[in-house]
Amino acid sequence: IWCFEFVLFSWLSVLSLDLKWFAGGVCTSTAKLNGKVAVITGGNTGIGKETAKGLAQRGARIIIACRNMAKGNAAAHEIRTETGNQQVIVKELDLADCKSIRRFAKDFLKEESKLHILINNAGVLMSSYTKTADGFEMHIGVNHLGHYLLTFLLLDLLKQSAPARILNVSSIIYCCGIIDFQNLQGEKFYNWFLAYSKSKCANILFTRELASRLQGTGVTVNALHPGVVYTGFGHQFWHVKCWQTLCRFMLKTPKEGAQTSINCAVAEELESVTGKYFSDCKEACVAPQGRDEDTTKKLWQISCELLGIQWE
Repeated sequence: IWCFEFVLFSWLSVLSLDLKWFAGGVCTSTAKLNGKVAVITGGNTGIGKETAKGLAQRGARIIIACRNMAKGNAAAHEIRTETGNQQVIVKELDLADCKSIRRFAKDFLKEESKLHILINNAGVLMSSYTKTADGFEMHIGVNHLGHYLLTFLLLDLLKQSAPARILNVSSIIYCCGIIDFQNLQGEKFYNWFLAYSKSKCANILFTRELASRLQGTGVTVNALHPGVVYTGFGHQFWHVKCWQTLCRFMLKTPKEGAQTSINCAVAEELESVTGKYFSDCKEACVAPQGRDEDTTKKLWQISCELLGIQWE
């Protein structure tokens, strides 16, 4: 199946127009974020770090939520040095462990009185079938359920801080995702690529349903594709590493890949826009699998049941 994946990745990179001379998706907003608080999961590396840097340059208080504290502290030091913004801190968060997510949220709510921007950026790509601490398949567990729970726990503060924004970093690969509830966690059949694309499709469905539920609260929710970015993500697969190396001149840098996240977080014209999907700093169409209402409702219900929570 690796040959199929190699060809598919190449096709997706062309489809998303990520050639550098077509990479016109740049955030042009000059909005400042003084007095605003932003949480960015996975803000210690790659797109997340560049997003954190971009928001820090605008004056926001940044909380980098990540599993690796050493890398997180190094990233925070780099951002503070380059931007002059000393309000960049690191908090431990392991999205593969619900206890860690609840501990992070509890500490955050105790220490912070506001939250204006939540960027669910972190993600995993596993080479073999792996489970989270709670027994979930790793891709759906981290990329979807982990952020689902984190958002649930921080939602009241987001409402109190409104206007506020939630951003879910998905991927164009969601187009290959099929939400099969009989095989949601690879119970019957497992393939890493299909599991990853399924979790990215879940990001889109989660965004649309949550946006509908938050109408009138002043909290918006949008999903985005950052572009095909050279970050080293997925390099545990030799054919993915080979593909990225061969196509590196076509891929975005992490700074370029962060532009859509930054734009969705700050652009004044997007303050009331919700339930949409963005790519290259503009709204993009959503494929049918990301719009199915029955699948959306069922995934929401099952996610609540798996996590033992109840949304209002």
